Amino acid sequence: MDPETKGVLLAAAGMFLYGIEPVVINSNPANPIAFAGLSSSLAALILWVVGGKETLEDIRLKPEFLKYGVLMGLFGTALAYLSYSFGAMMSTAINAALITRSEILWSFLLSWAFLRERIGRLHFLYGALLVLGLGLVITQGRPVAPHLGDVLLLLVPLFWQIAHVLAKKTPYRPVTIATLRNTFGALFILPFAFITGFQFSMYAPLEGMIIAFGQILWYGSIKLINLSKATLIITPAPAIAIALGILMGQPFTVYHALGFLLITAATVGASRLKSEVKNEGTP
Repeated sequence: MDPETKGVLLAAAGMFLYGIEPVVINSNPANPIAFAGLSSSLAALILWVVGGKETLEDIRLKPEFLKYGVLMGLFGTALAYLSYSFGAMMSTAINAALITRSEILWSFLLSWAFLRERIGRLHFLYGALLVLGLGLVITQGRPVAPHLGDVLLLLVPLFWQIAHVLAKKTPYRPVTIATLRNTFGALFILPFAFITGFQFSMYAPLEGMIIAFGQILWYGSIKLINLSKATLIITPAPAIAIALGILMGQPFTVYHALGFLLITAATVGASRLKSEVKNEGTP
């Protein structure tokens, strides 16, 4: 299997895991910050077990990149979780779902600026189709009112993409990158969890497994294909959660049908794009 195809399959598998995640998070009755701290701690523990000696060997051979793990934990886990938790409390679930899907736009910008990835018109076309499709499915044609928390929610995908750019520049194996991100992320979050009232949630172990194995798939994919392409492929993840709801008896509307058609067309199209970098001298 060629690297491009393998990278697409890893990203697609990650999309399904991340599609299940909102169902788990929404079922959590505990303090969301405590839930985030406990989940990331359990994910780190799982990843240390999975990585074992090879993770320690990665760090021993290239200790200068350990700082990237600290920054990934700060941006990709701690700041992203905190911004999401407080932003969602000040906004609405619909706004949160839509705004965090703007990750693809941040991905285009940061990938172009820092990773020299080529972002063509087809990337923007598929990105627009994805956002439009998700908008139809989530809003069901209703207008969305802005909230103050939307500003915090807009920062969430930016923090995620900063962490992903750092991961692309890190030579560690995917499991090592995921281990460091969750280890340092948990260390940053746990103090806030205890300040705001620590609570145990029975859903935290499941979320920890989703985080651990989802990130192994994700970092494996972006080692093989462009970050912007991988982000396009995982963007439809919320539609997985919506599909699960429909299978459980929730109504299926014309907006669902139109949205899924756009999402499917954009995802298939994005998966066929070749990962490329800008030529030297290209602005």
